[in-house]
Amino acid sequence: MAKAYKKQSLGRGLSALLNDPAKDINSINDTNADKLIGNIIDLPINQIKVNPFQPRTNFEEEKIIELSNSINELGIIQPITVRKTGFKSYEIISGERRFRAISSLKLKTIPAYVRIANDQQSLEMALVENIQRKNLDPIEIALCYQRLIEEVMLSQEDLSKRVGKKRSTVSNYLRLLKLDPIIQTGIRDGFISMGHGRALASVENIENQLKIYKTIVSDTLSVRQTENLISNNQQKKYPLKKQNLPSNFQKDLSFLNKKLKTEVKISLKSNNKGTVSIPFNDIDEYKRIIKIISGEN
Repeated sequence: MAKAYKKQSLGRGLSALLNDPAKDINSINDTNADKLIGNIIDLPINQIKVNPFQPRTNFEEEKIIELSNSINELGIIQPITVRKTGFKSYEIISGERRFRAISSLKLKTIPAYVRIANDQQSLEMALVENIQRKNLDPIEIALCYQRLIEEVMLSQEDLSKRVGKKRSTVSNYLRLLKLDPIIQTGIRDGFISMGHGRALASVENIENQLKIYKTIVSDTLSVRQTENLISNNQQKKYPLKKQNLPSNFQKDLSFLNKKLKTEVKISLKSNNKGTVSIPFNDIDEYKRIIKIISGEN
């Protein structure tokens, strides 16, 4: 097996520090802390535990097997990051996929970058590190943002700076958590996109969310089509109050609706001033209406 990572020898001094409880290092102020903390060393796999704060909830088994095969052929290219939690005890901050991948191999050690961190710091580092990964699904990212806000006590403004994203982007991800769990699963499994999810988040009624979600999946609706569908449903649910228009206006309204084939609205004030509203769902419908008005049809 060709190892891409050059194995680092512990040496007698560092080996003694790691194996002698009397010389155990638990803070950066301890003697010889500089020999361990902030360095990359080969740690025994059986001394490392997974992070209970791990924000990733979906580990694809097939991807883990592929990574395991790659490590078997090329070695571990990138060390994991751990924090020291006790004598011969470490906890993963980042790199759990790599750690899982080597569990089926006969490796006894893994290169690890050692840090000292409390629970909150470990959570924050794990969350921020995972957010930067490209293969997180939108719901996982939203959950990471939520945990940073609730458990690390960050405001949305501070969070946006910490992760290098616009505040509006952070807000859009967080809105996905308002969706029914079935729809969230649909986003995670790729049945609908984040754009669909953002549109559905504007629908407050969960039953309506699910009905529209089923329509999106069954009819393969685009994001724009989904937005139009939601807009039309909301107009039906919250119709404008009917006005008692004079008979001549009623006649004109019926004519316009029939001629333009859309739901024209006429608003009339007491001083006989008012507006005529002609809605359209897309640019093609807009052009069709303009042609009719201009007499081209």
